Amino acid sequence: MNEHQFVVTLTCDDKPGIVAAVTTELAAIGANIAESNQFWDRQTNRFFLRIAFMLPDGVGRDGIERALRPASDRFGMKMSIADLAQRPKIIVMVSKFDHAMLHILYQIRAGWLDAEVVAIVSNHEDSRHTAEMEGIPYHVWKVTKDNKQEQEARLLSLVKETGAELVVLARYMQVLSNELSNRLFGMVINIHHSFLPSFKGAKPYHQAHERGVKLIGATGHYVTPDLDEGPIIEQETERVSHAMTADDFVAAGRDIESRVLARAVKMHLERRVMLNGHKTVVFAK
Repeated sequence: MNEHQFVVTLTCDDKPGIVAAVTTELAAIGANIAESNQFWDRQTNRFFLRIAFMLPDGVGRDGIERALRPASDRFGMKMSIADLAQRPKIIVMVSKFDHAMLHILYQIRAGWLDAEVVAIVSNHEDSRHTAEMEGIPYHVWKVTKDNKQEQEARLLSLVKETGAELVVLARYMQVLSNELSNRLFGMVINIHHSFLPSFKGAKPYHQAHERGVKLIGATGHYVTPDLDEGPIIEQETERVSHAMTADDFVAAGRDIESRVLARAVKMHLERRVMLNGHKTVVFAK
């Protein structure tokens, strides 16, 4: 018998019996649970649950939703059901630095990241050849103060036309407006260099080198109107030393950014990330 894999994620106020109610209903429709993760946030009394399971062919999302509706209504759950047979579609946005984008494309080609890049959007021509080699539509939209609203409207249209469920800012060096950030909240992931202290503006790695920083790193996070302060999905740091040049810092930073962004995208697409106010709950494998 062929089987189909689904993931259910849900959140609600914590009460006794939530897991039992959900798993009992899943068992009743023939689900074979492959993975289950849960978390109780004691400060907010919110409960988070992710269950991955197999179902015989013929039982789809509608059947799962009907089976879980009594439990959902009883506990006031906010619930999402994902069919993992449907390959998620993503849009990648990039400027001149393409290392993070190239890493995502490679991980898709290697099979580690299960996604389809339906478009690459840039404000430069630099990555057109890469897009053509991969057979991905490439859009160059120059962004200025005068046309920013128009170009963001084009992005919203592209998301709708392609059915993309995620926009990945792979070192896209344009700040999204507050309006767009709010409309696509939870659907846009950005990669940002992160240092202690924080260095903003041009050439952050060179600034870090001049200040004798000992750790450099990167943060993958959801985009919000608060610049580079959205809910964090993934982070990584690496120790550096006085013997390294500024170019060494840049090279190390490129590697970290690429890895962190790819991991953040993978965890999001596998429904392992759940928003919890200004934070995230991340159910790692």
